[in-house]
Amino acid sequence: MSALLSARGLRLAFGGVKAADGIDLDVMEHEFLAIIGPNGAGKTTFINMSTGYLRPQAGSITYDGTHQLLGLPPRRIVKLGVGRSFQLPQLFTEHTVLENAALALAAREGIWRPFAPLLRPAIRAEAEELLERFGLLHLADRRADALNEGARKLADIAMAVALRPRLLLMDEPTSGVAAADKMQVVETLVRVLREARVTAVFVEHDMEVVARFADRVAVWGQGRIAALGPPGEILNDPEVQRTVIGVVPNAVA
Repeated sequence: MSALLSARGLRLAFGGVKAADGIDLDVMEHEFLAIIGPNGAGKTTFINMSTGYLRPQAGSITYDGTHQLLGLPPRRIVKLGVGRSFQLPQLFTEHTVLENAALALAAREGIWRPFAPLLRPAIRAEAEELLERFGLLHLADRRADALNEGARKLADIAMAVALRPRLLLMDEPTSGVAAADKMQVVETLVRVLREARVTAVFVEHDMEVVARFADRVAVWGQGRIAALGPPGEILNDPEVQRTVIGVVPNAVA
């Protein structure tokens, strides 16, 4: 299995705060890599650097072995096959779920024009198929601002998948989702992404989600990768349990 994304020597400081302090990381093709760590550790900074929203002061990020991502605008990075979703869903809230999916498809094909019909037959058919994969077809005619948080998250990621990424970076995909809905939301997005053979990196605070769905886990701490390995190994590490999960190993009740 080859690396789809390779980061080397990433450094970025905001004043005296080191958001990235020599990050080296390979994201392997077709894997699901979870990034965990305390708030302020630099997790979202890594995603922002990888998708063109921030530029590091040193280092490199290579995609698919040949494409240097640093200096490229986010739109260009998306066209190369690197997608992302944000902690807060980026939906057109005044439009329906179907229209949101159609807008993403039209953007991918470069066919959107003011005053031209958006829901032309081919676009509508693909948008409906996309929503069906995410279990959202029954909500197609509902406005995005009327969805619960779980459906909003899925709709947001569906729009990212509409762009046909090979790599998708997700910033806290379960943030704000009700506990009762969380596992179903993650099961759906993991199923869709694996069926589409999309490599995924996701920042996550729910350790049950990480344990169940990640192939590997990277632990961020003060702008560095403190640990990297399979979930069973990482989540049972006493230092990770103390600094990230918030439990004291072998504590006496």
